[in-house]
Amino acid sequence: MANKINEKSSRGSWAMMGGDGSFSYSRNSYYQRAALEAAKGMISEGIRDELDIQTLGSDSPTTFRVVDFGCSTGPNTFFAVKNIIEAVKYKHQPPLKNSPTPENGLEFQIFFNDVTGNDFNTLFKTLPPNPVPYFVAGVPGSFYGRLFPKSTIHFAHSSYAMHWLSEIPKELIDPDSPAWNKGSISYQRSVKEEVVEAFSRQFRNDMDVFLNARAQEIVGGGLMAVVIIGLADGVHTSETGFALLYDLFDSCLSNMARMGVLSEERVDSFNLPVYYPCLKEVEEILIKHPYFSIERMDAFTNPVRCYEPSAEYLVTGWRAVTGDLLKNHFGIGSDAVVDQIYEYFGKKLSDNYYMFDETKQHIDIFILLKRHVD
Repeated sequence: MANKINEKSSRGSWAMMGGDGSFSYSRNSYYQRAALEAAKGMISEGIRDELDIQTLGSDSPTTFRVVDFGCSTGPNTFFAVKNIIEAVKYKHQPPLKNSPTPENGLEFQIFFNDVTGNDFNTLFKTLPPNPVPYFVAGVPGSFYGRLFPKSTIHFAHSSYAMHWLSEIPKELIDPDSPAWNKGSISYQRSVKEEVVEAFSRQFRNDMDVFLNARAQEIVGGGLMAVVIIGLADGVHTSETGFALLYDLFDSCLSNMARMGVLSEERVDSFNLPVYYPCLKEVEEILIKHPYFSIERMDAFTNPVRCYEPSAEYLVTGWRAVTGDLLKNHFGIGSDAVVDQIYEYFGKKLSDNYYMFDETKQHIDIFILLKRHVD
């Protein structure tokens, strides 16, 4: 089993753009930050209403352990952790009115997890100023598998990470398969049901693996908060702005292949390992799981979608998310070639920006799960 997990982890090492340069994830993750801010109140309420610190199973009753799965780089993960710690402290010993906040005796151990290709150096360079109010550790590895000893985690968090699949379904790049996805980088406007089903099946399998691993690691009575990008029930992914964005990028890569900048064979085999589930699809997976109960499940709209971001904003954000994946797949060693690709994509996006007015929006799905007490 361990060999299978390691093999799968290496296949699923999709990392965001590291560093702190102009196209880094650290500088271009405002959209993701907005989702964290929107979910902040729901997480605080969940801790207040559902977390019973006194009865949590643990080998260390004075140490509270938190994990952020898919932390990436930059300040977003620190914002999420700060919110969790503040809510737990208040729950453990609420401050009296008109008095200083008392020392509650809890110590916090925070684990920042992401794939092995994540830029942990940049992450830890941007830790909050000393003294950091918690003990920190980086945990490299895919969250689609066990990462921690049994019953050691009290609160797990993941935001905008679980739409990334652990691997590309093999049938998508097999010319003999009905699901061969030649000429497309995603499933979102595919006319082949086999392509859509391959992505959906991979997501369901990944969710099961993720939940089973977390069930081993989280203590009885512990909580897990997850934010996933998804679809409202009844909305087809082909109707969304993301589908248009993927189509335009797909067209960009095909044109670059015809221009001789990219290999046509590599373009045909390029699939973005991303799947956006509908609300009902997520609920069906969670209801069947034997170790977790759904304490809260709400759909909300990312505040950024309430106004119209510029084409430049979309391109830099898209590059921060897909840049490393693109370079690794196509074996691009020159930043000049990468610049050329995204400049071309930016022009195509600007020329077709009006089309976004006709698309529907994705939703964000907030989930609060509680681990059953064995």
